[in-house]
Amino acid sequence: MFIDRSDAGRRLAERLRHLRDADPVVLGLPRGGVPVAFEVAGRLGAPLDVIVVRKLGVPVQPELGFGAIGEDGVRIVNRDVVRMAGLYPEQMEAVEKRERAVLAERARRLRAGRPRIPLTGRTAVVVDDGIATGSTARAACHVARAHGAARVVLATPVCSPEVVARLGDAADEVVCLHTPRTLYAIGQWYDDFSQTGDAEVTELLNRAGVERHGGAGEAEAERHGGAGERGRAEEVRIPAGSVELPGTLTLPGRAAGLVVFAHGSGSGRHSPRNRAVAEALNRAGLGTLLFDLLVAEEEADRSDVFDIPLLGERLGEATGWLHKQVPGAGIGYFGASTGAAAALWAAAGAGSDVAAVVSRGGRPDLAGPRLTAVRAPTLLVVGGLDGQVLELNRQARSLLRCENRLEVVPGATHLFEEPGTLEQVAALARDWFTRHLAATAGGPARPPAMEPD
Repeated sequence: MFIDRSDAGRRLAERLRHLRDADPVVLGLPRGGVPVAFEVAGRLGAPLDVIVVRKLGVPVQPELGFGAIGEDGVRIVNRDVVRMAGLYPEQMEAVEKRERAVLAERARRLRAGRPRIPLTGRTAVVVDDGIATGSTARAACHVARAHGAARVVLATPVCSPEVVARLGDAADEVVCLHTPRTLYAIGQWYDDFSQTGDAEVTELLNRAGVERHGGAGEAEAERHGGAGERGRAEEVRIPAGSVELPGTLTLPGRAAGLVVFAHGSGSGRHSPRNRAVAEALNRAGLGTLLFDLLVAEEEADRSDVFDIPLLGERLGEATGWLHKQVPGAGIGYFGASTGAAAALWAAAGAGSDVAAVVSRGGRPDLAGPRLTAVRAPTLLVVGGLDGQVLELNRQARSLLRCENRLEVVPGATHLFEEPGTLEQVAALARDWFTRHLAATAGGPARPPAMEPD
């Protein structure tokens, strides 16, 4: 049914459009619900937060909940279960004390210092990536109401019809895209149901806050000449020799150019960091292609993962395919880690018409002697705390004969996991591509000689 959680979120948002004027706050259930909620929040123009809840389990039967707790002292108790289990106040207090400590630590880790968004008088939209039994979703709805929400909407891509019916008393409205009669596991309804980590949740919360407050939102996209829209993503298959490589092609209206992403070793087209940058480019009016450089059998061979000539060749084949799909569009490369070496390798090929290259935490040194043949304007972005890679980028830059620049993001490590650092990468890439792809409208032009610092 769904490509991944982002796809599910985009489709779920279409069913929730009636809430745009209802003063909504979108609350993702960590961790898997947050990527879905991120897409919903963006399309509703609403703030994004997590709703952290903990079930209070009966001591001798922990799977049976006698209540739930939320942040700021919120406590929901089911008196019927308390009577049935014969619980004493001290037993209940001991369970709550233990769960309250877990809740506080989890909220602190996920929010990374951000305050909870107040719900008083607003519409709380509780979002999960799928609902099996409904116990956590029910608790989240009760907690949202206890926090002062005037209305509670529970939204999910997939849930059984029986559970949807049971949750009707917990939320004012339940929205579900797919209600299969048999629901063995939530993951069976996703092509990609890989685990969501705490770092990704924190990153999405930070991105949502930046975008709502002008960091990379629609108003900023308009200021940079973009279409101010994300466009629609299409799953594609790219022929490359004897194999076909899966990819996602996104074309906003009035696309000012196209950026092809080359992922690093151990990653792929679903890389959350590359997707974050791609979405920022889409909002600036740039099309994007994220695709797998290798098929599954090749990824199992570590020599293929680091075969830069092979990866560069695949990137070139994808570029040729893209030229046929969108004739006349200027094309840029965004490479991460070893993908940056592949991007530079392909850009240095005879007859390459790539208009610009951006490297995120890249290994340009792996492109070796081909660096001197690169003619596309190249931006190298490295974390200030990524010492070894920073030095390799400085050495590689001395070999480049094209227009180039090295940008160091203070306080960032290799993966740019620190709050706000990936947003800086996205902004730098957006400006670089917007400048150089716009300059090649109607056909690529050769860049000037190296630009001095």
